[in-house]
Amino acid sequence: MTEMELTPKKELPPLYHDSSFWGMTVTQFWGAFNDNLYKQLVLLVCAQQVLLEQTNDKQPIALAVFALPFVFFSGLAGWFSDRNSKRNIIIGCKVAEIVIALLAMAAFFTGHLLPLLVVLGLLSTQSAIFGPAKYGILPEMLRDDDLPQANGVIQMTTFVAIIFGMASAGFVKQAFPGELWKTSYFCIAIAVIGTIASLWVRKTPIAQPGLSFRWSTMGIDSETRSLLLKDRQLLNVLLVSSVFWFVGGIIQPLVNIFGIGQLHLSESRTSLMAACMGVGISFGCILAGRISRKRVNFTLVTVGAWGIVITLLAMFSFGWWWPAESLERLKETDSSLWNSFIPESALEWAARSVLTLMGFFAGLFVVPLQVELQTRPPKSQKGRMIGAMNLINWIGIVISALFFQIFTVICNLFHWPMSQVFLALALVILPIALFYHPKDEALAHESP
Repeated sequence: MTEMELTPKKELPPLYHDSSFWGMTVTQFWGAFNDNLYKQLVLLVCAQQVLLEQTNDKQPIALAVFALPFVFFSGLAGWFSDRNSKRNIIIGCKVAEIVIALLAMAAFFTGHLLPLLVVLGLLSTQSAIFGPAKYGILPEMLRDDDLPQANGVIQMTTFVAIIFGMASAGFVKQAFPGELWKTSYFCIAIAVIGTIASLWVRKTPIAQPGLSFRWSTMGIDSETRSLLLKDRQLLNVLLVSSVFWFVGGIIQPLVNIFGIGQLHLSESRTSLMAACMGVGISFGCILAGRISRKRVNFTLVTVGAWGIVITLLAMFSFGWWWPAESLERLKETDSSLWNSFIPESALEWAARSVLTLMGFFAGLFVVPLQVELQTRPPKSQKGRMIGAMNLINWIGIVISALFFQIFTVICNLFHWPMSQVFLALALVILPIALFYHPKDEALAHESP
């Protein structure tokens, strides 16, 4: 198979005719779907315990369990991806996903939260190792000026997988009450499909064979730190990216509690609100890739930031001023899962519409940042830079779990609706909209 050979960039097929690119797209899509289907199932189990057993919300614990492996292993994974074949790492991670899906089945059989959290930690460890190879291989196997559109597709499919994996969780939880282990059959099949797709990813040169291990590799190694200190543009992109994921880390559990606890929606309806963000993100990422063409278009970051601020303020206003429907009435409308697709109130229509727009602006926001992080570092440091990006992003997500817990305590203490948190998040993004305006950068047809 010709994909198995090292292909000079001048001989590459057009992006959308490149089977290697589509193999990478398919394998990462189903991996992200599996991750977030399982994670959302665990979060819904935690949210349900709050309502039924009046216990403390364990969602922040679950989110921290998912995030911490990215903090601990992203630097190591970046070093590993620069030292070894990224293609082999991708295939190995997909095989590990099959094993973890089998362990998830056993965890659901137990009916206890602790085994579910252990498997969640294993799943996030596998994803932490996969990330630097996934994003690092793109600039190695594609032309630089194809990267905006390639990242538009990759980011779109990633976010769609994240959101629809979350949305599917609400449906399968209602479809298999007390038998969540049955979802593992689906997860195992998805992992097998992803493994097969990974075989289409072509080989690329190893970035830095024999790269020595230092303890600083577990975080951000000295070469990467030096690069970030010299290149403030790259450092600013990393920090802005981390803020974005901090906000995203809070929005996921916030939408769950906002839907189930404040609006009294069913689990399937709450998951569909999150899915609306996926629809918006898909359009935003594709549009960002097409508009950017052969440059890193930072104007889109500004437009996206303002859009996120406005939609967060709209969600805040819905929760504060608009009364929710009664729990009993909405339970009756959910006698059929398919009825969940049709909003039952103006508030539900409005929330889904605004979350779709929020996702659209998030897609515009994130694609230029990702392209900049792939193209700006030297070839020998791309994997470690992606590892550093994952590390800093997930530090933001870990901090978001802590802040979500603090916001929850404050809202409960003062009897405020949880929608107040949307206002706080808008204030976090506002400085980026006001002050972060770097110039666009042109991209070469070939890598330097």
